[in-house]
Amino acid sequence: MRLSTLESVASSAALPASTRERILSEGAQLFVARGYHGVSMREVAAAVGVTKPALYHHYADKEGLFLAILNGALAGLAGVTEVSKQQVGLRAQLYALIHALLISAPQQRVGLQLAGELKHVSAERRADFEQRYRKLWMGGLSELMSTAAERGEVRADLPSAVLTRALLGLLYPLVSGAPSPDPEGTAQALVSLFLDGAGK
Repeated sequence: MRLSTLESVASSAALPASTRERILSEGAQLFVARGYHGVSMREVAAAVGVTKPALYHHYADKEGLFLAILNGALAGLAGVTEVSKQQVGLRAQLYALIHALLISAPQQRVGLQLAGELKHVSAERRADFEQRYRKLWMGGLSELMSTAAERGEVRADLPSAVLTRALLGLLYPLVSGAPSPDPEGTAQALVSLFLDGAGK
């Protein structure tokens, strides 16, 4: 019987942090370079410098490892959202969120690239991850928007889901592309574009 995604992640907590981080880091690099089907657990074990049985002790299968990597990226996104909520007002919240995403762009690129490979995992595990993605990332952003609408900071006639997708449309090309040479200026410009518009 396969471990659930959460069980796979929880079991990895028994590893020393440096080894666990190396497994996730090396695994992510291999998955990005070769795609899901182009990577074997033997190759991950060799890259990390552990035996294959040791790797299987902590990740029951390749899906478990792959999803643990995606879960790490999702946790990063959720953390960015939570930190941004501590700011006062939507403008400051969006600046904190966008700036954090821009300076962590290499890690986010890995998450975005691997999300495209999610189609290769089992339907049950994929549905589980997608549900948590919608709750933690999309739900967190939607909450920012709906709270801002209640404060009168954005148009109340636009659903929070529409505002969230509009924001992501601005963000994803920057997070998935080359790192911004000026994250502060780029974050300020994007916040202004989103809240004030591009017109004079």
